[in-house]
Amino acid sequence: MILAVINRVRSYGLALFVGVALSIVVNAEAQTKKLKETRPANELSHLQEEFIKATREYKTSLAKLLAIYERNLNRAEEKLAQSQKLYAEGLISKNQLADNETAIANAKDKINEGQRQMANADAQIADTLVEAQAEAQMAKTLLRKGSLLRTTSYIRYSGAGTWALSDAWKVQRFFLDSFKKQLPVGVFGQGAIHDLWRLDHRNAMDVSVHPDGPEGQLLMNYLRSNGISFLAFRAAIPGTATGPHIHIGRPSHRF
Repeated sequence: MILAVINRVRSYGLALFVGVALSIVVNAEAQTKKLKETRPANELSHLQEEFIKATREYKTSLAKLLAIYERNLNRAEEKLAQSQKLYAEGLISKNQLADNETAIANAKDKINEGQRQMANADAQIADTLVEAQAEAQMAKTLLRKGSLLRTTSYIRYSGAGTWALSDAWKVQRFFLDSFKKQLPVGVFGQGAIHDLWRLDHRNAMDVSVHPDGPEGQLLMNYLRSNGISFLAFRAAIPGTATGPHIHIGRPSHRF
């Protein structure tokens, strides 16, 4: 009888040990899974913070350059006014006057380029943030060729045809013929921003049109009729007017 009791105790102890061990393994696996799920989110948040910081620093440096360019333009305009008087009095040659006019044109070009870079910095960060936020969700959804998926934040079309950046001119020509203006390409191919976020954007371009507007609607119809894959994003970055755009090509994926 004593032996039977001992055996029951041993059996109970073994069962308890196995139960505890299984519990530890399950908890460890759950914690590992949670860590794996949390790490990309933390990494994405870190990259977002780093990129926003870098963008602010970049725009600050651009603002300083723009201030210098504007001062140079003011000085060039003052010098031109003086040169025009001297030329009218026959004291300087026409070539000297032309040099001053060229200096003004160059100063204006630098200002325009700085402003363009400032505007593109906003658009690029907005487009990439929107795409990065949707990337994880899109990775879970497989679409058949020719299928269309609509959500509140984006429209995704999986084209049956093939498209490469070398075909961009066809889309540009269609847009020019339709709206009598150039296609507003925000991002063409792979940029530094995509390298930073580790997004493969090598064979895609982003067009800065709202998918719900007439330009966006006609462009999407053209892409679908030609079997060209696209992603149309409606979402805007909070506090900005940037973000909505049409990504032409296969969805960007992480590498």
